[in-house]
Amino acid sequence: MLLSAHSFTAWANETSRWQMQPDGSIEWTANKQLPHSDHIEMSGKQVSVVLRYGVDQKGAFILNKSMVWPLLRTIPNNTHASLMRRFNWNLPDALTVNGRTLTNEKVENIRLKGMLSIVSSFNEGFNGECKLIREYLPSTELPALVENYALINTGKQSISIEIPAMEYKQTTNPEKGVDGSYSIEMTVDKNGYFNVQPGDTLFFSAFIAGYKSGQSRPVMDGRQEKQKRLALVNEWMNNLVLETPDPVIDRMFAFSKIRACESIYETQGGPMHGPGGESYYAAIWANDQAEYINPYFPFTGYQYGNASAFNSFKHFARFMNDEWKPIPSSIVAEGLDIWNGVGDRGDAAMIAYGASRYALAYGNRAEAEELWPLITWCLEYCRHKLNPNGVVASDTDELENRFPSGEANLCTSSLYYDALISAAYLSQEIGKGNAGMYRKQASVLRKNIENYFGANVEGFDTYAYYKGNDVLRSWICIPLTVGIDERADATIAALFSPRLWTENGLLTQAGGDTFWDRSTLYALRGVYAVGETEKATEYLHRYSVARLLGNHVPYAIEAWPEGEQRHLSAESGLYGRIITEGMFGIRPTGLKSFSLTPRLPQEWNEISLRNIRAFGTDFDIEITRLTNDKLQVKVINGGKTQHYSIKAGNSLSIKFK
Repeated sequence: MLLSAHSFTAWANETSRWQMQPDGSIEWTANKQLPHSDHIEMSGKQVSVVLRYGVDQKGAFILNKSMVWPLLRTIPNNTHASLMRRFNWNLPDALTVNGRTLTNEKVENIRLKGMLSIVSSFNEGFNGECKLIREYLPSTELPALVENYALINTGKQSISIEIPAMEYKQTTNPEKGVDGSYSIEMTVDKNGYFNVQPGDTLFFSAFIAGYKSGQSRPVMDGRQEKQKRLALVNEWMNNLVLETPDPVIDRMFAFSKIRACESIYETQGGPMHGPGGESYYAAIWANDQAEYINPYFPFTGYQYGNASAFNSFKHFARFMNDEWKPIPSSIVAEGLDIWNGVGDRGDAAMIAYGASRYALAYGNRAEAEELWPLITWCLEYCRHKLNPNGVVASDTDELENRFPSGEANLCTSSLYYDALISAAYLSQEIGKGNAGMYRKQASVLRKNIENYFGANVEGFDTYAYYKGNDVLRSWICIPLTVGIDERADATIAALFSPRLWTENGLLTQAGGDTFWDRSTLYALRGVYAVGETEKATEYLHRYSVARLLGNHVPYAIEAWPEGEQRHLSAESGLYGRIITEGMFGIRPTGLKSFSLTPRLPQEWNEISLRNIRAFGTDFDIEITRLTNDKLQVKVINGGKTQHYSIKAGNSLSIKFK
């Protein structure tokens, strides 16, 4: 859907700081609501950077760079052992124009689309007039932040620019590095005196790079690095393309693929998707990777993402054992160590859930066969952990004792239930013969979930998150996402009640002030899944406006107050799954098949999802309203279009050859 700039603006509310642009970016015109600051994380295979940026009261740009080198390991080599440094080093401060430093800056606009771009004007009076365009981006392959600059003479007289020769080098303490000392260099690709005529532009670049002693500083060309980054961003944005009548949701979905896909590091243990947040790199988790992001990668068509998913499951498989000891919650330090600091979080259920869904959606029989032992081990582990009431016991949950979770929690048993269903499909597909057993176990577990967790909590006939829980919790949404709908109406009413829902999404626990986006993202998916389409769409739009165009943009976040609302990457994968599994209702049923239960809001006449790369093929889905209760479905694959007509709320079975 192509809209004018005016149409884009109309979709943002009056308090939106940012506006969508026709080129796919978002832009903040920095002439009001000052001062303001924000932060964004961007990543490449060997580097991540958190840019803390903003505009001060006078209109000048401010910036601090937090650099992370996940492959430069520090001592002790644990979860947080990436080399990290914060810098205020900014090249424009060292420039002179007509013999003076740049002053009287006014930021005109700031843009985001896979990189941070800033346009500023400088009115130096007798000292000349110019504009400065700054661009900040991570190198796609090298351990460096790339800074590209374009200084434009906007005056009527020539200006002279002096760029000093700058090559700052820091050497870290060898006693604190796994590989001894590391070198950090800040360099500029151009120096000297330049005369710039009116209307002309001077281009130059700066870099902050980190590398091991004995290695050479990486050689880079700033504009080439930009082209590589933009090519990758365009690849992500041009696969799995959402088209709806709501451009805010479309744009938020497109942006979410950037953060979901970029945070993969080329470690000695293979490609590892990491949450980020200046804490979690070169490591994998049973929730963030196995459960949240891995089932989504096949749909994106990003092969490096699929490779990271498969690699993560192979790492977890190393810890299968005959004693039924818990599988690690996290494998850290490029695969060399583990973290199990709070005991069993229900990690086996998370892995079984994610691995079975990933295997089905990716559609590769050889990979599915290789993952099968891990899936079955995790399912058997969960069976061993069933308590006398037939639900899965665990020490805690994914929130790791931040909030109580009892001896058995709703989340773990719900994930185990879905994993049994997926394993039944996969078993049948690859001829393992135990599909019936898994379906029977799932049927019994579903009844046990109802009997054990079903409860009236604060007046809502929903779920107690654990036995004895009498305060509403956000994770009561989890059964909705796995097809357990016995208490759907009351659960939805509880989720969107003032006790849980806020302008920032769901509170983790009613009566508190803590929120974690992951439960909001699960809830929105679940509300679509059980057919409350209007409510799901209304709240998805609200959430998307806040995260894409509000004061902290442009991705889903981890939590608040913990972590300063970091842009952890797997949460962006959960946003994408609201669309694939919620709005479009795609549920893998085989290596080449899925069920489709589209949810089309009453005010919308059509939606489409294009360039879907799952199930071993490439296809589009188009949904069009025929009447109030009839939908036309088109599945376009290999130049052929399959046409279907279904009643709204019904499901289709789709199978590719």
